[in-house]
Amino acid sequence: MMDRISQLPDALLLRILSTVPAKDVVATRLLSRRWESLWKMVPELQYDDSSHTYEYWRFSRFVDRSLLLNEAPVLESLQLKLGPKCGAVDVGIWVKLAVDRRVSKMTIHYSSTERPIKLPMSLYTCDSLMVLVLNNGILVDVPDLVCFPSLKILHLDFVKYAGDESVLRFLSNCPVLEDLVVKRCHNDNVTTFVVTVPTLQRLYVYRTSEKVQDGDDLTFSINAPSVKHFGITDYHDISSLAENMPVVEEANIDVTYSNTEKLLGSLTSVKCLSLCLNTSKAAYPTGSIFYRLVYLELCTCVSEWMNLLMLLLKDCPNLRVLKLDERHTPDTDEPRPSWNQPSSVPECLLFHLENFEFQRYGGNQEEKELVIYILKNANRLKMASISPKSTDLEEKFRMIKELALSSRGSTECELVFE
Repeated sequence: MMDRISQLPDALLLRILSTVPAKDVVATRLLSRRWESLWKMVPELQYDDSSHTYEYWRFSRFVDRSLLLNEAPVLESLQLKLGPKCGAVDVGIWVKLAVDRRVSKMTIHYSSTERPIKLPMSLYTCDSLMVLVLNNGILVDVPDLVCFPSLKILHLDFVKYAGDESVLRFLSNCPVLEDLVVKRCHNDNVTTFVVTVPTLQRLYVYRTSEKVQDGDDLTFSINAPSVKHFGITDYHDISSLAENMPVVEEANIDVTYSNTEKLLGSLTSVKCLSLCLNTSKAAYPTGSIFYRLVYLELCTCVSEWMNLLMLLLKDCPNLRVLKLDERHTPDTDEPRPSWNQPSSVPECLLFHLENFEFQRYGGNQEEKELVIYILKNANRLKMASISPKSTDLEEKFRMIKELALSSRGSTECELVFE
């Protein structure tokens, strides 16, 4: 088997070796003369401190030697997964070596959060870097002189910052940035996280569910006029969220904000929307019309979800797909408010809705009335899929019978129970 692998061309073998940890790559030199120098030409290197069972100094020396001996024409990728014994000096040397080799992709994960490490100044002027992923115990302390002329993808996952200005300097000096993922942790030293990137196409913002200290003002300010794909997961009721995203086509919103009126009002260009307003205090942007929205997925975990759905159906005249799903544990065990049937049928039901799906259908009186209402008034409906929450066969049969006997506005509608 090994002989057959050895007969593969060098280019293919190097791609295979790029997918395994560096310690295993170096070990291949012992296989045969064919492999003796091949390991030095691997363009993508992965170092994992946790995969080495011996002392840290041996790991450090191994990284030093293998990086210096690497002879690939271009070092395409460097991945460092480092433990708490690793210091800033070692990281600084390895990053500088990669920068000097014109690395295009770099990932640094540092497992210690008690003493975040600073990255060398050379990183912040790396003109070859196209992808940068910083994870966990990294301190982003951006100098005055910073420029990433080639950076297109940036992940800042649970790192800490020297302050608001570091974030602003970092992002404002990425002139071709297209993808940005920001995962914020508690006490990351930033009050207002400003994202002002004209070239950005995709943006995802996340914040941990750790308790925010009283008086903390943790604000996102987003000015991204080219963003087409936007996602936010945040279970803190932040004081404000300023956005300029006029061309968003796909959005995934999972928040507990009470001031959602401005957020939702900025998404009137969206075509595909997944929405969970995980609080009964959420405000709806009255007067906003979602003309382009054709796909809506709404979480049913909050007590007011039916009234929110009716508002959305009224303001989404071209909706074709509607999916209801309880993605989170319900916010209360108390009885939910009664559902008020609208005085007029929404335009999307009369002319456009084709697919309706209800996951974790509870079968209570309000939910039953809502489903019957949709089946009765959706004149273009082709498929209605109902998946009961209950596992009791008798109860499931009752739910199925109630809905199967209800009238339907579309003669083409197929009612499916899962």
